[in-house]
Amino acid sequence: QVQLVESGGGSVQAGGSLRLSCVGSGRTFSPYWMRWFRQGPGKEREFVASITWFGGLASYGDSVKGRFTISRDNDKKTVYLQMNSLKPDDTAVYYCATAGRGSPLNTYDYRGQGTQVTVSS
Repeated sequence: QVQLVESGGGSVQAGGSLRLSCVGSGRTFSPYWMRWFRQGPGKEREFVASITWFGGLASYGDSVKGRFTISRDNDKKTVYLQMNSLKPDDTAVYYCATAGRGSPLNTYDYRGQGTQVTVSS
């Protein structure tokens, strides 16, 4: 089994920054991809960012490109999401997730409980 625990969410004014963290654990924790998704109130789940666990190849959703940066620390089994220039539209619950090689961007195998990010104007 795999456990994922997110932290770092909170409330911030537009233009501010937050850094989310996600720690993985479990006997079978060995992801190919680590991903961040978000789901805002009344909205569908949205792909935010993805990174390969070995190699660090990253990709981003169009709405966050140039503002968010995904990174990982393999020794700490942690993936990060640095969020800059936040906008009210970024308000959502953010989830980290694992995914296998070749999996479509909007899919995952295991997901954490999520952390709330609220951006006020």
